[in-house]
Amino acid sequence: MGILDRYIGRTWLRLLMLCLSGFVSIYLVIDLIEKIPRFLRYGGEAGDIAQYFVWKLPEMISRTATFSILMATLLTLGMLSRDSEIIAMRSCGVSLLRISLPMLFLGLVASLLLLFNSEFVLPHSYARTEMIDRVKIKKKGERITFKRNNIWFRSNDMIMQARLFEPKTKTLSGIVVWGIDAEMNPVSRIDATSATYNDGRWLLNGATKRDFQTPAGYAPQRLESETLDLNLKVSDLQVLDVDADNMSIRTLKEYADNLMRGGYQAYRYLTLMHTKIATPFAAVIMVLLGIPFALRNTTRSGGIAMGIGASIGIGFAYFVVNAVLLSYGRSGVMPPVIAAWGANVLFMMSGIWLAMSVKK
Repeated sequence: MGILDRYIGRTWLRLLMLCLSGFVSIYLVIDLIEKIPRFLRYGGEAGDIAQYFVWKLPEMISRTATFSILMATLLTLGMLSRDSEIIAMRSCGVSLLRISLPMLFLGLVASLLLLFNSEFVLPHSYARTEMIDRVKIKKKGERITFKRNNIWFRSNDMIMQARLFEPKTKTLSGIVVWGIDAEMNPVSRIDATSATYNDGRWLLNGATKRDFQTPAGYAPQRLESETLDLNLKVSDLQVLDVDADNMSIRTLKEYADNLMRGGYQAYRYLTLMHTKIATPFAAVIMVLLGIPFALRNTTRSGGIAMGIGASIGIGFAYFVVNAVLLSYGRSGVMPPVIAAWGANVLFMMSGIWLAMSVKK
């Protein structure tokens, strides 16, 4: 059976490379048409533009891999059916499950590679493309990813509002800090012109305090030096302005946990976190779904046209179902883990049902 596994595996990999290179090429051409005129208006050099698109490749691969795997599976079985090779294998006593094992194994390997790409490669490549776009092509300074207006943050018995954060000086400006009791009633208020981050603490500058629990509570008291023990780090402020779709799973989890500790909902970030785990495994589920779909017709009439048509239909259905579920997860209507994994579970069950209905 080793020779048969290698034959099916090589056929599947060859078609996968063909499909993936084709879809990545289409993605690249569309991106070139969209971005090249803008880059040229900024006077971008050819080398910098080429580097930008090279660093964009991991994102292109991650976005097209699942559909490419589905199409490669259907085309592989379609070609084997067209050449009567599946009939020959079955007449020799090889079961449909045994025929499918090489593709299922390679689909699982592809899912693990996509997960590695999502967690370790994509965040770095995204940062590089952003740096090239902003610094080398647009000739601007380092990207101010921290700058953010109207920041709200809750930590234990304090709620802080800041008008702006400046990353170069690690300074919050326009500070208002409310002290609250267990019933969320305000017990104090601190107004400060700015706050700087140092050794894990925020040092207030130009601060005045009003203590509502004293007889003279509404009279402002000037504070010479005051520190806030907020559970807010500079890295948390950086996350606020980063494209969350390109964050690592670890970063999304840390930020979501920090939001929830501050008393805020983190449905969007939790949904994205689970999505980054679930999406790579859509690859092996597409193999599981594509195999019985293709094997329902093992006659010579099967082939390339059927594989392409079925790929488009299944891929579009998966995209629609997944997008709807994710929108429910981000809005809090559905638990994030169910929203992220829902499409995978539905299509996996469909694949199992199709496999059970294939003629033995």
